Amino acid sequence: MRRPAFLLAAFAAAALALAPAIADARPGGGSSMGSRGARTYSPPPSTQTAPGTARQMDRTITEPSRPGAPYAQPSRPFQPNPAGGFFSRSPLMAGLMGGLIGAGIGGLLFGHGLFGGLSGFASILGLLLQIGLVVLLVRFAMAWFRRRQQPALAGMPAGMAREAQHGPRPIYGGGGGGAAPAGAPIQLTPADFQAFENVLKVVNAAWSRQDEQGMRAVATPEMMQYFGGDLADLARRGWRNETRDVVLEKGDLAEAWREGAREYATVAMRFSQVDVTRRISDGAVVEGDPNRRVTATELWTFVRTQGGPWMLSAIQQTG
Repeated sequence: MRRPAFLLAAFAAAALALAPAIADARPGGGSSMGSRGARTYSPPPSTQTAPGTARQMDRTITEPSRPGAPYAQPSRPFQPNPAGGFFSRSPLMAGLMGGLIGAGIGGLLFGHGLFGGLSGFASILGLLLQIGLVVLLVRFAMAWFRRRQQPALAGMPAGMAREAQHGPRPIYGGGGGGAAPAGAPIQLTPADFQAFENVLKVVNAAWSRQDEQGMRAVATPEMMQYFGGDLADLARRGWRNETRDVVLEKGDLAEAWREGAREYATVAMRFSQVDVTRRISDGAVVEGDPNRRVTATELWTFVRTQGGPWMLSAIQQTG
């Protein structure tokens, strides 16, 4: 009786995991993705069009300047807690010692002595002791190597020593507090804003046609990686999303800056469009209304190199 229930629960969980948010089938999938140069992990300033805080990046190839950089906490390998002691750093040893302690308490309770409760485990006690000795020797050697490295940092100024141990401090951008943002601000012209609006329309028109080549002309390779993956996910489910008749209702500049040969601009845009998801096999509407316009507000970041054309490098959702 329990097996059918387990199978039904497994199928339901798989369906939930595989089913996308159909209402977010437009370009970007309703997520925050891409890169904003040195400001990828700094929220852009709020604007009249997007007065809230932009959501952190869900997908990006940009590495933070150090783990724990503000605004986003990327996943990273397990870091042992130095204050937690040896057993908090070694779950295996903690489990073994917990079993030994439990057996010892059981032996005391039943009058067999501290080690009476081990019974059949007595034969492996010697092995455990040997493992413990090896671990202690390894810890001693690691501590000795760390002490040998300390003099190399002793002569550095405090800030440089911290960076040598933990990496450079993150660069703060946007309108928040903290250190000055990286890169000098740049001035934009009406032609630049016209280019931003054009990219918005080209991306959505090419998306509706499933024309990756058309999007590649106005988007960075990183963004094309995400767009291509999202289109493939929709196709695997037998769906096609159409975002047509895009109209930019309102837009304003959040920030624009230069990093070496590259220039970046993040623009808040509120736009309306017809957003419909159809079944590929028969064209039936799965989600949306082909006769009703919907409105979205997003932050789009553009990049250009040495005066070249502006390319879409990031899309962020508003808070």
